[in-house]
Amino acid sequence: MVSRVCIRPRKTAKLPVLQRALQTLGRLPERDGRQVATPPLARERGVLELAIDGTERRRQRPHDATRQRDPYSGKKKTHTDQNILLVNETTDKVSYLGPTVVGKTHDKKAADEAAIVYPVKATLDKDTGFQGDEPPGVQTRQPKKSLKIKS
Repeated sequence: MVSRVCIRPRKTAKLPVLQRALQTLGRLPERDGRQVATPPLARERGVLELAIDGTERRRQRPHDATRQRDPYSGKKKTHTDQNILLVNETTDKVSYLGPTVVGKTHDKKAADEAAIVYPVKATLDKDTGFQGDEPPGVQTRQPKKSLKIKS
């Protein structure tokens, strides 16, 4: 009889290696929102065109009914965790990775809690999840809803 042993992969074992590699390459995203204006990833190539967005990823549904409410996002009927990303549009490099919050947290609220300080005279593209968020010293662009042509 063959016994099966379940070996759990250690999630923390891979993370330090990845962090060291990104640090060596100079591509480690900033984790402190107050430092976003200063790192080289935000000012790479002298172009200050940034994009902000919230990204969700699925997580396992908790078994306890009281603990199920927080991670349930209501979007796509799944339990999720969320992070805020700030990307340099010219180089496609992640300049900032926000803290992990539960999936039902609104994008704008998560960005406000992160207290991001943007580079001066930057252009910030945002989606409708950040409507009403106008950081000082930054020009923001938000897409408009297109009118559907009725035939």
